[in-house]
Amino acid sequence: MKLISLTPQICKFDNFCDFAKEFNIGKGDFILTNKYLYEPFMKKLNLEADFVFRQDYGKGEPSDEMIDRIVSDMKGKEIKRIIAIGGGSIIDICKLLALKNTNKSIDLFDKKAPIVKEKELIVIPTTCGTGSEVTNVAIAEIKERHTKMGLAVDEMYPDYAVLIPELVKILPYKFFVTSSIDALIHAVESYVSPNANDFTRLFSVQAIKLIINGYKDVIRNGEDYRNEIIEDFILASNYAGIAFGNAGVGAVHALSYPLGGVYHVPHGEANYQFFIEVFNTYNRINPNGEISDLNEILSSILEIKDTSKVYEKLSEILDKLLVKKSLKEYGMKEKEIGQFTDSVIQGQQRLLANNYVFLSRQEIEKIYAKLF
Repeated sequence: MKLISLTPQICKFDNFCDFAKEFNIGKGDFILTNKYLYEPFMKKLNLEADFVFRQDYGKGEPSDEMIDRIVSDMKGKEIKRIIAIGGGSIIDICKLLALKNTNKSIDLFDKKAPIVKEKELIVIPTTCGTGSEVTNVAIAEIKERHTKMGLAVDEMYPDYAVLIPELVKILPYKFFVTSSIDALIHAVESYVSPNANDFTRLFSVQAIKLIINGYKDVIRNGEDYRNEIIEDFILASNYAGIAFGNAGVGAVHALSYPLGGVYHVPHGEANYQFFIEVFNTYNRINPNGEISDLNEILSSILEIKDTSKVYEKLSEILDKLLVKKSLKEYGMKEKEIGQFTDSVIQGQQRLLANNYVFLSRQEIEKIYAKLF
């Protein structure tokens, strides 16, 4: 029985320049990044790599149409390494770019095309939430289906995961919050996954501690204090990525995908809308399993004695960082409660299989209705 996979080699550099020298960045390297990162950190180095900017292919989170356009533009180039420098969107795109090209990326998600790794993949995360640098998962919006789909295959593990704190310090405050909340959810969901074990839970617990304690420090000392402790959040995101990459995430992510796919709500923000309510539902259905241990851990970190209040207290902290909205404030319509429920059941079984307890159609619909 496999307990844990730690596939990428994990490296850390104080700055991008040191990374570029160590990895001999140059010809044959295809780098997907953002202009706001390229200008201050990369342009001055005059590297001969092929830099491509993600915003040239549209806004929002990655879609199959966006990926297909990038693949088309790559044809004819001699590329040996794919280098992702950015958040979850850029990383997910690059995982697919490292595969043998296919004309339609949807065929990869539908398992209609062979999945073959063709190029070395180096990932440098510039948010503190995705954890994607240590996972074999890529998520994309499938435009014609108005939802997101995930692909999880070992061929998409990066060869190197590189942590560079200076690239994360320029992250705007809201994106710091939404990305790190996403990392917290990765850690919490993976802790109660039926696929979790003692190894994965070590990473989950350490990520939870670093993030919640970091939030308390930021609330106490002000928004700018995040950069004083940014390495804690980078490591927490990485730990959470290892945990969920092995144990998986569940209903919080599954229920968020229609909201993100239809109304283009950023991934971390969409997850946050469902986080507390899903775990309140888990507690109601079965309070005596692994979630009981999780609640004890959370009560200790949150410094409260009553474990029945942990999600209420956690919600108080998170709401000080990012105010939770009703789903209708994003534009969701009441008739979509049933439609989103059906979409999740039909398209997100990969995630629902990782739920702490089975959620019936009625339970899923009830969660949407309560948050509407």
